[in-house]
Amino acid sequence: MKMLKLTALALLGAGTAVAAEGPVPTGVPRLDHVFVVMMENHGYSQIIGNPNAPFVNEYARRANLATNYFAVAHPSLTNYLEVTGGSNFGVLNDNAPDWHDASCAPNLATGQTSLDNGSNALAGEPICPISGKGTDAATPAIDCSNEVSAPPCENNIDGMRSIPASSNIVGKTIADQLVAAGRRWKSYQENLPLGGADNVNFSDGEYSNLTDFASILPQLNPPLSTGDVVQLYAAKHDPFVYFRSVQESERPHLGLAEVVPFDGPRGLYADLASGRVPDYSFIVPNQCNDQHGRGNAGPFCNFDPTDDGTQAGLNPALIQLGDNAIRRLVDAIHGSPTWEEGRSVIVVTWDENDYSAAPNINKVVTIVETSYGRSGVQSDTYYNHYSLLRTIEAGFGLPCLNHACDRGVDVMSDLFR
Repeated sequence: MKMLKLTALALLGAGTAVAAEGPVPTGVPRLDHVFVVMMENHGYSQIIGNPNAPFVNEYARRANLATNYFAVAHPSLTNYLEVTGGSNFGVLNDNAPDWHDASCAPNLATGQTSLDNGSNALAGEPICPISGKGTDAATPAIDCSNEVSAPPCENNIDGMRSIPASSNIVGKTIADQLVAAGRRWKSYQENLPLGGADNVNFSDGEYSNLTDFASILPQLNPPLSTGDVVQLYAAKHDPFVYFRSVQESERPHLGLAEVVPFDGPRGLYADLASGRVPDYSFIVPNQCNDQHGRGNAGPFCNFDPTDDGTQAGLNPALIQLGDNAIRRLVDAIHGSPTWEEGRSVIVVTWDENDYSAAPNINKVVTIVETSYGRSGVQSDTYYNHYSLLRTIEAGFGLPCLNHACDRGVDVMSDLFR
């Protein structure tokens, strides 16, 4: 269902030159390289103190740890958009992108929110490429519109704070800002096909939603379909592909060519080994290694049996897979010549505490390691995903973007000194 077409986009176009950006934040040193590693679906108390995550717990003690850091809302995509763009952009579900659709109107233009709730008109619709300027969705303290539809509902943030919708949201991310400032970025996505991200909603690295199984594997018995693909890569964990500026390559170094897998000649490990690493690296392990889990990938990658906010309900193998993945990534970054060039930062964070119904809250682990500053710091200052964006923008000398400019969103100075 396309709610508004070209007329709405034409009306919106008059406002696209005005960006909802504020002053450049201060409070951290100038940064040369930032590596953000995004993990999945587990709360603070499920990871800290978990014997199946020995590296993460040792790393949290050795580096710097935010002990009062919160994801914003639910589900995953919403938080990925907030970490990289400072807004949900009216998207509160995990729907796939509406690739290269020039006729649809973004949620910012329509003011309509795309929810999981089946009664929502946009519940099953792909996400119109985000662009322009307009109104995003409010973040209520307690939410019954996503993943659950009746009490006990999910707690956003700490179950007490809420964030009103803003009518001054611009459809851009830190990638747009970096390119405008003459700097580089990449989104590194494990098990993204070597052919690239264009039109790929999910993939195991070889097969995807684009695969025509009837043509390439007609001899299979029983026949396979896209439903059999283990969704290791998922567009919902790759926020940049949802933006019109990236889909349509409006500027050099901004387009889909900057979305690459871990492997291959332009992939993460090749870039780290050569030292040809962009200023900003957004790194997402696959859905087994990021602790999300998949239902068709075997027992080690199975979803948690009971996600009730405790360690007792978790799949210990899934936690261990994520722990090992973080160790490999941190070791590879440390082994890169880039790590010692200027000021570098590694941030490991989780997107959300999945199904954070009371008494659980949306509190997640965030670890910060710098190549230049203090270590062993624990901060109980209230931070959230907007704080992380604001802090990285401060380090890169970029204006704050969207809700990263909100009052009460602080730079994480104590962890980045």
